[in-house]
Amino acid sequence: MSASAAAALLEQAARRRTFAVISHPDAGKSTLTEALALHAHVIGEAGAVHGKAGRRGVTSDWMAMERQRGISVTSAVLQFDYEDAVLNLLDTPGHADFSEDTYRVLAAVDCAVMLLDAAKGLEPQTLKLFDVCRHRALPIITFINKWDRPGRDALGLIDEIEDRLGLRATPITWPVGAAGDLQALIDRRDPEHVIRFTRAPGGARRAVEQRIPSADAARSLSGAAAAGEELELLREIGSDHDPQAFLAGRSSPVFFGAAVSNIGVRLLLDAIVRLAPAPGPRPTRHGRSVPLEAPFSGLVFKVQANMDPAHRDRIAFVRVCSGTFERGMVLRHAATGRPFTTKYAHAMFGRDRTTMDAAYPGDIVGLVNAGALRPGDTLYAEQPVTYPDMPTFAPEHFAVIRADDPSRAKQFRRGIKQLDAEGVVQVLGSDRRGRQAPVLAAVGPMQFDVVVHRLEHEFGVPTMLEPLPYRLARRTDEASREQLDHTTDVEVLTRLHDGELLALFADKWILGLLKRDAPDLTLEPLIATTD
Repeated sequence: MSASAAAALLEQAARRRTFAVISHPDAGKSTLTEALALHAHVIGEAGAVHGKAGRRGVTSDWMAMERQRGISVTSAVLQFDYEDAVLNLLDTPGHADFSEDTYRVLAAVDCAVMLLDAAKGLEPQTLKLFDVCRHRALPIITFINKWDRPGRDALGLIDEIEDRLGLRATPITWPVGAAGDLQALIDRRDPEHVIRFTRAPGGARRAVEQRIPSADAARSLSGAAAAGEELELLREIGSDHDPQAFLAGRSSPVFFGAAVSNIGVRLLLDAIVRLAPAPGPRPTRHGRSVPLEAPFSGLVFKVQANMDPAHRDRIAFVRVCSGTFERGMVLRHAATGRPFTTKYAHAMFGRDRTTMDAAYPGDIVGLVNAGALRPGDTLYAEQPVTYPDMPTFAPEHFAVIRADDPSRAKQFRRGIKQLDAEGVVQVLGSDRRGRQAPVLAAVGPMQFDVVVHRLEHEFGVPTMLEPLPYRLARRTDEASREQLDHTTDVEVLTRLHDGELLALFADKWILGLLKRDAPDLTLEPLIATTD
């Protein structure tokens, strides 16, 4: 690459901000995603997570099941421009049953927005996701949501972040008024003014902001005096934003607001552009880092089929890690060495897509008809590169699935193969059970609901589930299989996508007895990893 081409690529990469929104379920993640898109002027009206008269659904929750239940069950990509930046926003499922999808997304971003419910603070799933972010050295911006509803004390929430996460909380905005009585916001970078908001009816449009002098706010807002005292305390303890500490993962800038009312969202959006890191060199599986200006390489972090009934195709979501992507270029699949053509490449906005002719580090490219790709695969153009594997989770729920109608066997097998390739569940099989009765292995039971729903609505195959009594799995081998096959309450199955043998156990006591009586058997734990 010439010096001028490298400089142009680095300039484009510097404009990118690729980030995920993470939270516990019901903290308002999809609502915040919608509000960010609204404030970036890429949608004219914010949808609602739960159906309301005259309101469409949110852009990131495009699946029918998501809109029926009001929860996210799959990640979504929204790419849009804001000011001079290109934002790649990845909305993630909050529910623990879909942790694998969220963990894969975190392998493809440079920053995370951690969303907290003002009334609940740090919740279990948020803590788990924070640990993943820390492991990946992802900087975190915190948004304390639902300040328009009764909740906890602002200083108490700041203390909880510091005490439980070991993360220095540095508020950039501060609420005037307690939770449930939000009167205004103070931007600590502009102490001479206070920002008041007039909410649009129903929260479908941007809240109107009005900057008023702080002296006027002190006279007209009942919460101004208390807010001033709290800000003085923050100054005394040195809770000021430190860019180096933030990028190193030691501190988190904090923002307050109410996503459903679009309050405080514009300030958060500006902070993502100004504070979040641009893409940088990414480490490979072997520990070296790939410079941004190296030839193209990309990481497949998600595969999704049937996003649009009009297309009925399969899209691989690829994070550009280095170089310039150009539509039509021939890439190499690192796992097989085979060529992969990119004639059909798209920029994604929820389920909507537009043709993408070029992409730069940090961008997310949707490659169509990617039947050979799985999450965790690497694509490269010239120099062989392999990025780290995606996390593997130990399943804890197992069920046999069958088609209600045997005449739909071909469609059933095609659907199961597709959902296995996407990583919606792990699919196990054996000669004894046969191809018409595979075993689904999942982290949580809601994954089964997704499989049943998608098989019926996308492949036209109603199914029935038969729960199995197993609660844990261990990796084994052919040498151990014969004895395991003759052990009560144990079943050995083959994971279809990679041929691994898994021994399923009803409980840990059976496993413990077997390991004691037959210590030479291969029984390796399937531990959730973040490498």
